[in-house]
Amino acid sequence: MKIISINAGSSSLKFSLFNMDNESVIASGVFERIGIDGSCYTIKFNGEKYKEEVPLKTHADAVNILLDKLTSMHIIESLDEIGGVGHRIVQGKDLFDKSVLVDDEVMEKLESIKHFAPLHNPANMLGIEAFRKALPNVPMSVVFDTAFHQTMDEETYLYAVPYEWYEKYGIRKYGAHGTSHRYITETVKDLLKTDKFKLISCHIGNGGSITAIKDGKCVDTSMGFTPLAGIMMGTRSGDVDPSIIPPVMEAENKTIDDIINDLNKNSGVLGLSGISSDMRDIEDAYNEGNPRAVLTFNKYVQRIVDYIAQYYVRLGGADVIAFTAGVGENSPILRKLVCEKLACLEVKLDEEKNNVRGKLTKISADDSKVAVYVIPTDEELMIARDTLELIK
Repeated sequence: MKIISINAGSSSLKFSLFNMDNESVIASGVFERIGIDGSCYTIKFNGEKYKEEVPLKTHADAVNILLDKLTSMHIIESLDEIGGVGHRIVQGKDLFDKSVLVDDEVMEKLESIKHFAPLHNPANMLGIEAFRKALPNVPMSVVFDTAFHQTMDEETYLYAVPYEWYEKYGIRKYGAHGTSHRYITETVKDLLKTDKFKLISCHIGNGGSITAIKDGKCVDTSMGFTPLAGIMMGTRSGDVDPSIIPPVMEAENKTIDDIINDLNKNSGVLGLSGISSDMRDIEDAYNEGNPRAVLTFNKYVQRIVDYIAQYYVRLGGADVIAFTAGVGENSPILRKLVCEKLACLEVKLDEEKNNVRGKLTKISADDSKVAVYVIPTDEELMIARDTLELIK
């Protein structure tokens, strides 16, 4: 069966077409600048990359062109070959603890909670609506970034704020990157050949989150009510004292929305370094001895270590620490510095094995108390797997 995984953003639509008989990627690509001048698409197929500027006024335009290109480029011979479409949804609140097939009731529930992720959920829903119109008879699923974290207990997901805020407004920790953390969990299960293990999954990319997992279930995660909480990220601050907001608002003559925007888009690695939000740029400047880059890189490492250490205690030890996502998979120096700071937990790295990028590898030394892995994540495949299971 062939299944398409879709990740729709406010002005983009990413896709991967899978042959689920062997879980291989047939084609992938992205439609960019939807609703903006200079819109275009890129499709990767058969070892080649095809790019073209096309007018994309809406997500429906992107979907229609995608489906046309799938057949006109002979990626598939007929749209009848598409057995399902899986869609990523960032926020499922506590209404969804697993992936579900799309129907009108699900769409109504998504509509009722879209304000919990105003930058993401409405865009995700546009993608669903466009595909439902274009392929009305094809089953579709929604896969939630928050679903994996619904196993957290009340003591973990509640904040120490007036309880009525939770009852009235749903104020609690929801987490994110759950689809990635679940993929890592399933991979570790296959590696260890058991479902009884303690795992600390480190999804370190432009956005980053760390999750404590016991026997396949989330115990705690670093992101909170929104993806702003937790470790320092590319442009997000991570955890800060909210009391900093009023004095900065007054001094800068800014609104609360301005400050939240600064914390989301002008902080983190970018804000502290003043160089870039891309850790590759920071790593280059770090190696050159740039003082702000050294400060930023060291703090970035320390925030990751803080959460790993916290979750090590929370789990009562760890069998595996896994690094994944753009930075986690591709920065040997980051992994080295993190593991050196975890030496008191008898975490030991094999430097030769650690010299790897984007490849499933055990990088810990033979005498390390905790196994350390690099595990490339694959959220798109996870979406396709869920879609296939729901269709079955």
